[in-house]
Amino acid sequence: MSGTENNEKQLSMEELLEAYEPESRETPRVGSKLSGRIISIGKESVFVDTGSKIDGVVDLAELADQNGDLPYRVGDTLELYVVSMRHGEIRLSRALAGIGGAEQLKDAYHQGLPVEGRIADTCKGGFNIEVVKHRAFCPMSQIDTIYVEHPEEYVGKTFRFLITELSEGGKNIVVSRRTLLEQEKQEARQAFLGSLAIGSISTGRVSRIMPYGAFVELSPGVEGMVHISEMSWSRLGTPEELLHTGDEITVKIIGIEKNTSGGNSKISLSMKQAGENPWNTVEEKYSPGQKLAGKVTRCMDYGVFVEIEPGVEGLVHISEMSYTKRVSRTRDEVAPGDIVDIMIKEIDPVSKRISLSMKDAEGDPWIGIEGRYRAGQRVQGVIEKKEKFGLFINLEPGVTGLLPRSRIARFHDPSSIDKKQPGEPITVAIEAIDTTGRKLTLAPGDSSDEDDWQRFSDRSGQPVSSLGEKLQQALKKKK
Repeated sequence: MSGTENNEKQLSMEELLEAYEPESRETPRVGSKLSGRIISIGKESVFVDTGSKIDGVVDLAELADQNGDLPYRVGDTLELYVVSMRHGEIRLSRALAGIGGAEQLKDAYHQGLPVEGRIADTCKGGFNIEVVKHRAFCPMSQIDTIYVEHPEEYVGKTFRFLITELSEGGKNIVVSRRTLLEQEKQEARQAFLGSLAIGSISTGRVSRIMPYGAFVELSPGVEGMVHISEMSWSRLGTPEELLHTGDEITVKIIGIEKNTSGGNSKISLSMKQAGENPWNTVEEKYSPGQKLAGKVTRCMDYGVFVEIEPGVEGLVHISEMSYTKRVSRTRDEVAPGDIVDIMIKEIDPVSKRISLSMKDAEGDPWIGIEGRYRAGQRVQGVIEKKEKFGLFINLEPGVTGLLPRSRIARFHDPSSIDKKQPGEPITVAIEAIDTTGRKLTLAPGDSSDEDDWQRFSDRSGQPVSSLGEKLQQALKKKK
């Protein structure tokens, strides 16, 4: 290879390098603003492509959010300022700081660049601020976006400011932190709105509660509204039953209505749609015949609705409320909020209907009645109702027998029976039991001689009614 060919190849390599790093990639000067792409992230520093042969370095802590997390990744572009250049390193920052010189102050003022300032002390109407080796004034109303109750708490802290007034050769400088915060808030708001999509899940904080719903702050300056109908699969009377101001909640974006005039967009949210519809798993968790407790939510003329889990309600028809009494008004038996025992009778997940029974959960008092009562047994009852054909006598909840008018004459003192009123006690005897028809026929339970009942009683203490049994007892006693 000749020397000429070698020089040509070397020249081609130089040309390639120039093409990759042209002379136009000038080293930025201190105080200048640049847009740089993140090329790597270390434990304490973030390295940025400055557009020159020297990469820039910015402290990771300066870019972190309030939680200490870095909201950027490799490839993202940052707007930063050159604050120093030494030892072959370009130091970057989100604000001009400590670089000195009236020229930098003018640049920051005319270009709207933020500067870093330390609050030295309080003064009449505001604060004295040390900005780029100059003294500046920040009015009290411009130090924050919220009302400042304790100004001394800000002293000694370093913030970023915008220069709102610069005169007298830098001797009169007025700065505002509030303006910068509002700008950053608006930028963050627009960025967040741009990332929103219908169907996405987000978290937020309840900021206000109204009778019709709750407003939720999704991001600083961005609010959405959860209508009361979208708060829970259960029925709510008021939003306060579920939410309080300051609560952190998870929501689903169900609507975005952008304001073309530049105002705030309307964002519709749903809490219940952020989770699974409980009806999707009803058949897996419940089955006919299952007993459980539920909460009464509504009382209607035809029955009551009972919630067995949030968002899943069933109906107890008025005919299924009690075995022990005839229910004419549901509100006389239960009230919204009451916890009742119920049994599932039928499930229709397609129509989202569940048939429930309160009386089946209590149990049918006629089941096993032949084991509790027998013909000839004397029992104590309460007069439930008086009719021309006889008296209805309640023996226990749900078990009522009839004492026919023709049997009343057999009492030792029939007139005393006629004088009795509903609610008064009466002693009767079981004459017949019809379990199929759910009927009990009763007879007089008194005697001309009360001792006869004791004399002709079996060992269990139960009365013996038939003549044959009485004779047997008498014969045994003679022996």
